[in-house]
Amino acid sequence: MRKSLLGFVMLATVFAAVLSGCSGNNNTESPSPTASGSSNAGSASQPVEVSVFAVQESGIDIPTNKFTTFIQDKFNIKFDWQINPSDGAKEKRQISLASGDYPDAYLLTAYIDEFSQGDVLKYGQQGVLIPLNDLIEQYAPNIKAAMEKTPAMKSLITAPDGNIYGLGAYAECFHCSYPNKMWINTEWLKKLNLEAPKTTEEFKQMLEAFKTQDPNGNGKADEVPLSGSTEDFGVRIIPYLMNSFVYDDDRNYLNLTDGKVESAAIKPEWKEGLAYIKSLYDAGLIDPGAFTQNAEAFKKIGENAEAEILGAGAGMHPAIFVNIDAGNTRSAHYNPLAPLTGPQGISYATHDAGGVSPGAKFVITNKASKEAQVALIKMVDYMFTPEGQTNAASGMKGIDWTDPAEGDVALGKDVKPVIKAIPVAEGESPRNAGWSGMGHFYMPKEYRDTWVQGTDIYAADGYERRLYDATLLYEGHEPKELFPIWAIWIDPSEIDEASMLQTNLKNYIEQNELQFITGNKDLNKDWDAYVKGLKDLKLDRYLEILQKAYDASAK
Repeated sequence: MRKSLLGFVMLATVFAAVLSGCSGNNNTESPSPTASGSSNAGSASQPVEVSVFAVQESGIDIPTNKFTTFIQDKFNIKFDWQINPSDGAKEKRQISLASGDYPDAYLLTAYIDEFSQGDVLKYGQQGVLIPLNDLIEQYAPNIKAAMEKTPAMKSLITAPDGNIYGLGAYAECFHCSYPNKMWINTEWLKKLNLEAPKTTEEFKQMLEAFKTQDPNGNGKADEVPLSGSTEDFGVRIIPYLMNSFVYDDDRNYLNLTDGKVESAAIKPEWKEGLAYIKSLYDAGLIDPGAFTQNAEAFKKIGENAEAEILGAGAGMHPAIFVNIDAGNTRSAHYNPLAPLTGPQGISYATHDAGGVSPGAKFVITNKASKEAQVALIKMVDYMFTPEGQTNAASGMKGIDWTDPAEGDVALGKDVKPVIKAIPVAEGESPRNAGWSGMGHFYMPKEYRDTWVQGTDIYAADGYERRLYDATLLYEGHEPKELFPIWAIWIDPSEIDEASMLQTNLKNYIEQNELQFITGNKDLNKDWDAYVKGLKDLKLDRYLEILQKAYDASAK
C-alpha cells in the first residue's frame, strides 16, 4: 500500500542538517534509558556472531559506520553483513527466504523495504520468524515501556495470534501526519490586495486573479496559478481540493461512517468535487503538468529563473517546489492555506499515521542462536531510548548532534531542549555516523519536540518549526472516524486477494478522476458507467474484506 510515510524519505534529503528526524520522526514519548544494553550480550572474550540482511543507503557504509562500531563494542557483537542496494532488495529478501538460505536477522530501511503484514504473518506462522514476546519480556525494558506508553504501537506490532514477529518504525511525525497541504504566494495576495481564501469559491477567485492580474509584474501572462506533481508526499492537488466535498485519504479513497467501511470515490460528493476541480481546469487555473510531472519538474516551476510564476503549490512542505537555502527570499513568499470550506460546509484535511510503519523492519529468524537473539533484542531495545534512537537514526553524539547551549529553544512549546543537530558544512563529506532509516524505531512527538529549532521559521534552522506551525492549521480537520488501513491485520487467506483488488481499484479511480477533470469523460453521461466499473472490479468484495479486518481489530 502507498503510504505518505514515503514523504519522510524525501524530507531527509531536504533538511537533514536541520532535524534528521524528518526522514521518519515520530510524536510519541520515548521512555527513559534503562540498564538494558549497558552490559555486553556475549562473553567478554568472544563476540556473538550475527548475520544480518541490510539495505544500503546513500552516504552510509554500514561495515565502517561509526554507529556500527559503537554497537559492536557496546553489545559485544560481530556482524556478518549481507548488504543489498535498495533497488532489488525486496526481491533478494524474498529469494533468500524462499531458498532457506537466510540470515539470523533482517534489519531493513524504514519506509523503503519492509516486511508487509502479510509476510510477517506468513513467515511467522511458518516458524521462519521467531516470536519476540519472551525476548522483549526478559531483555527489552525500553520496548516494554514504549508499548505500555503507546498502546497503539503494541496493537500495530501484535499479530492476531498474539505474537510479535517483528518491529516496525513507530514515528509520529506531526507535520507528516497532515501531508496534503496547500502553500500560496502571500506576496501576490498583498500585491493584489486579496485576503487568503476560506472557501472553494474564494480559492477559485484567487487563482483567477493570479492568472489575469500579472502579480509578478513582468507584463507577461506567464503565471501558473496552481501546480503540483504525482508522488506520495502530499503533492497531488486533488486530495486538498476534494476534501472540501468528501474526505479524501489520498491512499485508497476509503471512509469510515458509524463503523462501516465505505468508498469515497463512489459517493455523489465525490462527483461534486470532481466537477469543482474540472471548473478550475477548464478555466486554465490548474497546470496540466500537475497530473503528470514529477517533483523535479514541479520545482522548475517554483524556481523559475526569469520570474516568480507559481501562485499556489501542493505539498507536505514548500521545499518540494522552492529552495529554502539561506538567501533565497522566494521561499518566504509561500505560506500555508488552511483547509477550504466547500458549498456543503465540509472542510476536511487528509490525516494519516505520519510515520507509522504497518509492517516490520526488524525480525529475527529461526537461524539465530539464543545468544544472537539476546544480543539483537538488546541492540534494538537501546534504540528505543532517546539517546539510542538519536545515535542510530541521526548519527553519533559529538558528530551529528550535541547538547543544547544556553538560549537554545526546543521545537515543542514549554519543552526543555535536549538534542541539537550539528549542521553539515557546505562541501562536507558524509559523516557515516548513523544508520538513518535503518535506525528508525520509536520517535514520539515528545522526543521530536526536544530537538533544538531556530525561532525564525524562514531560516534553514527553523524549517521544522515552520512546518509544525503550518500543520496546526490542519489539525482537527480530519473526520471523527478514520479507517486505519495501516493498523488492521487482514486474514492471511485473503491478503493476496485484497492486495490485487486494492491495486486495481486505486488505479481505476485515479485514471477516471483525471479523465473526468480533463473532459475525456463526461461527469453527467459517464458517471453511472464509472460506478458500474467499480462494481465490476469487485469494490464490494474489497470493502467486505476490509470490514472483516476492521471488526476483528476493534474487538
